[in-house]
Amino acid sequence: MADADALSVGELGRTVDALRREFHDGMAGINSRLDRLVSSEVHALQSAHADQRIAALDQGLQREREARSTLERAFERYQLAEAERRERERETRLYQAIVPALVGVTAAAVAVWGVIAK
Repeated sequence: MADADALSVGELGRTVDALRREFHDGMAGINSRLDRLVSSEVHALQSAHADQRIAALDQGLQREREARSTLERAFERYQLAEAERRERERETRLYQAIVPALVGVTAAAVAVWGVIAK
């Protein structure tokens, strides 16, 4: 019975060859998967670069915020200065209209008084 269960040398060789091919195919599959993986050094470099880029973008964003605040403050100052300028112009136009009218009324009053006083 032991002889009936025993494999011949040829069968044993074919089984070993089949196992060897299966082993090599499995290793080739593993190697192809490993080739697609990123090494830890490359991953660390990519992560460091991403961190640096994020920090640079954050700094740029902060500069933009500061520039916007500066621009908003400058615009507010401009609006106040413009309002003050318009008020001064309005007052100037008002005085330019009132003073000649008062001089005319005063001159007319003096003329009338001069005629009445005679």
